[in-house]
Amino acid sequence: MENEEWKAEKKRKKAQMAAMQALPYKVKVKRAELRAIEFIEKLDDMGLEAHVSVGGLDSIVLLMFLRKIGIDVPAISVSSLEDKSIQKVHKALGVISLAPGKPKVQILQEYGFPVISKKIAGRIDTLQHPTEKNKTVRHAIITGECGAQGHFAKNSRMKLPQKWLELFAGYENENEGVNYQIAPFLVSNKCCLYMKEMPCDRWAKEHKSRPFLGLMASEGGQREKALIEHGCNYFGKGVIRSAPFTPFLRQDLLQLALDLDAPVPEIYGKIVRKPDGTLYTTGAQRTGCSMCGFGIHLESRPHRFDRLRERNPKEWEFWMYRCCTDPVTGEKYGWGRVLDYIGVPWEDYPAVQMSLFDE
Repeated sequence: MENEEWKAEKKRKKAQMAAMQALPYKVKVKRAELRAIEFIEKLDDMGLEAHVSVGGLDSIVLLMFLRKIGIDVPAISVSSLEDKSIQKVHKALGVISLAPGKPKVQILQEYGFPVISKKIAGRIDTLQHPTEKNKTVRHAIITGECGAQGHFAKNSRMKLPQKWLELFAGYENENEGVNYQIAPFLVSNKCCLYMKEMPCDRWAKEHKSRPFLGLMASEGGQREKALIEHGCNYFGKGVIRSAPFTPFLRQDLLQLALDLDAPVPEIYGKIVRKPDGTLYTTGAQRTGCSMCGFGIHLESRPHRFDRLRERNPKEWEFWMYRCCTDPVTGEKYGWGRVLDYIGVPWEDYPAVQMSLFDE
């Protein structure tokens, strides 16, 4: 009975989010303004300050939006992890730059590569570090069978897709009677935690401040689940945050960027409109750290590492071939080993794309 009630509540919240996403653009913008003001008022009552956590275009637009409606709070970012053009915009907007919690190379060497998705990488990380404590979780990842915490589900989403089980779940061969492979590298979802979240959390604690985040449920993944569960403004025991753009679709975000005349970092290109009215960016659709591989298997060529090769061949060469050292052989390796293993081509793409005159 408890399991059915939990599923029904989850379904209700998802339907509620879909209804909000279907609201007209102007209604969503007004709603975002009200949620932002409510968050500030609540923090005032709690004796807390607010700030904006800034990264790519979404949060840059959020910063501009908050300033437009009269919420002028500090903006912080671990800017050095972003593309140079994003760093340039951060500087122009007066964003406070924080140092990364740990160097990128150290993260990859000690914890592993951020690949596939944050959720799947976390589960592979669990398989690669078996303990008595995570035994039940590992069983669920292999079989989909959950214990009490997972409401005793049988075919739960905890199970890794078969493709990734084949490549990464060999640590459980003896326990589960399977015959899977063991990857020649570690996988982890801890990069953002150590490089971005911890420095920002430390700053927030020192300044008694809580963040505005430019998150949208339409981005999917773990963000979608958390935003559907907790909504725009969340005041939990350990987490207090506001995500006023929660019900926005990508079109809403890009339209607001145009309305606010927000600075668009060069890596995104320009915001333009297709004949059918759809807005898009002529460059990158999303950006992130240059050593992040989440979603790379879903990208068409030229993918993010191809574009890195065009922008900075030396940096590309470092990340692809020699950012890590194999602890067994002492051999230098990098993202090339990871992409080869999961079947993503990378080495054959020309460093400079053909021009229109090369046809």
